[in-house]
Amino acid sequence: MSKTALKINFSAFWPGFNKTDNFFYNLLAEKYEVTISEQPDIYFYDAFDTGHIKYNCTKVFFTGENVRPDFMLCDFAFSFDYPVTKRNYRLPLYALYHDVTTLINRPVDAEAILKSKTKFCCFLVSNAGSEIRNSFFQELSKYKQVDSGGRAFNNIGYFVDDKWAFIKDYKFVIAFENTSYPGYTTEKIYEPLINSCVPIYWGNPLVEKDFNTKAFINCHEYASFEDVIKRIIEVDNNDELYKQYLTQPVFTNNVLNDDVKKENIAARLNEIVAYHFNGKIKLHQKIRPAYFLVKNTARNLNTQFAILKTIPKRVLKKLSHS
Repeated sequence: MSKTALKINFSAFWPGFNKTDNFFYNLLAEKYEVTISEQPDIYFYDAFDTGHIKYNCTKVFFTGENVRPDFMLCDFAFSFDYPVTKRNYRLPLYALYHDVTTLINRPVDAEAILKSKTKFCCFLVSNAGSEIRNSFFQELSKYKQVDSGGRAFNNIGYFVDDKWAFIKDYKFVIAFENTSYPGYTTEKIYEPLINSCVPIYWGNPLVEKDFNTKAFINCHEYASFEDVIKRIIEVDNNDELYKQYLTQPVFTNNVLNDDVKKENIAARLNEIVAYHFNGKIKLHQKIRPAYFLVKNTARNLNTQFAILKTIPKRVLKKLSHS
């Protein structure tokens, strides 16, 4: 049986992004005959893409950043946001980095792992814009040197280009997000876990919905960063405590979060394709160019509000519903 033809296109999400070999393309290609087209049925774009407005088709917003989807501009979104709705699907970034199922029921030799951990803690950050993250690095460094291999506070004499190879020798990894927001979980906690390190995590206050908090040091469970550092020192000086973290399943109850199960993501993509082939011209698609112009040229909020007031309230209510 032949597959249904489907034309798609993407933003240049990140340097080296391959439009014909990526998470979304590969999932869609399992069911559809997918081609990349400048006249797509479905266009995937990110928060930095303003050129998406030229595509008059079904739009899907995807973000690796802590930003909210604008449902006046997109039909659907894959974001960090709770809850999952008819138009928003929560897809944490770590699910796109690696086959997450490999972390279920993996064999763990805690004693061997401990012996391989010849270094204390590392920090790999190039964006020094997070004062919370910077401060924590500096405070923990008062206990022992924290090796910084990124551009921020680099103290090892070179910039690390293979993160996984670098972190595998460390007992702990500072795994702080750029910002804190419910649901915002990136690859920062996942990479230490896949390399049998103990992450020191801060960012998503609901991180327990993604990972087993007994497998890492969760800053959100402590009253202060001072208490977090006391715990790190305690674990660093007690091999049995450290091994307890290593032997814990990565995911709570050793079960994947429903959000990152491929069958659920594929089901949402199929819903998006069905929405497109429905063939109806959507109300928000009609006024999308005007709304985009307002949003991107009227920087003064009063001006924006004045223009938006010209759009009937019933229309705005329907457009913004997600």
